[in-house]
Amino acid sequence: MKRTYLGEFEEIVLLTVVVLEGNAYGVAITHEIIEQTGRSVRLNQVHAALHRLEEKGMVVSRMGEATAERGGRRKRMFAISPYGEQTLLDIQAIRSQLLNLLPRPLKPATSI
Repeated sequence: MKRTYLGEFEEIVLLTVVVLEGNAYGVAITHEIIEQTGRSVRLNQVHAALHRLEEKGMVVSRMGEATAERGGRRKRMFAISPYGEQTLLDIQAIRSQLLNLLPRPLKPATSI
């Protein structure tokens, strides 16, 4: 399979699908990203990224059971695919390799 590259937001969404293991759906993913990153994220952005990830074969989805909290509507649940897992491992390896090549350790920014 041809190597597919991810944008930063797609990578964050894919990682969040893994973090939520079994409970990854649009609203939960959105809330988790906000909580973990402090970014302002909208549900439609997450849905668009999930759609792209599904088209790339990195996530799979299924319809969950209807719930009373959603007025009987079903949630679309997402899970990472083996290809998505391999992509995250590849990204991790590339980042580690590049960080190991740095001529000096990175230091946190100091306030001015």
